[in-house]
Amino acid sequence: MRAAGPPSDARQKRFLANAVVCLSEGELSTTGIQDRGIQGSEKDSFTSASGRGAYNLVLVTESSAPNLRVRLRRMFFAAILTILGVSVLAFGVDYAVFRLRVAANWSAYGSVTVNHYTAVLQKNGKTSLTFDPPQDWTCVNALFPHEGCLPCWYLRRHPDQRTDI
Repeated sequence: MRAAGPPSDARQKRFLANAVVCLSEGELSTTGIQDRGIQGSEKDSFTSASGRGAYNLVLVTESSAPNLRVRLRRMFFAAILTILGVSVLAFGVDYAVFRLRVAANWSAYGSVTVNHYTAVLQKNGKTSLTFDPPQDWTCVNALFPHEGCLPCWYLRRHPDQRTDI
């Protein structure tokens, strides 16, 4: 009775598992080959030049061992999709909390004093700066910008706003 395994017509490769393990000559045996039903010339191909048998043979099909490039590509796309999903989820939750604050009239908006200036590039390559008086800008108490307003945490850290013309 043969054990269930890959179909006989599948392309198969045989690999030596634990090939880096150092064992004495007495510990090496061909019992792994006999237990897996490998006989005759196949058995001889797994014996080394010194006549010792292979240790811990593992039968692996090509489809079960994708190469490194395929595995790295899958991990890269999984990481990108995870980052994208977490970002969309964070924005959605932030927007829902913002809309709840607006509906319940709970400090959804704030105000930060901002120093605004305009930079105009002249024909000679120099830049002319025009400073406006400090003004209070409306901002949102949220993680992301909503309804055309910057978040208050960002405006507090960047009180100087520049407009290039």
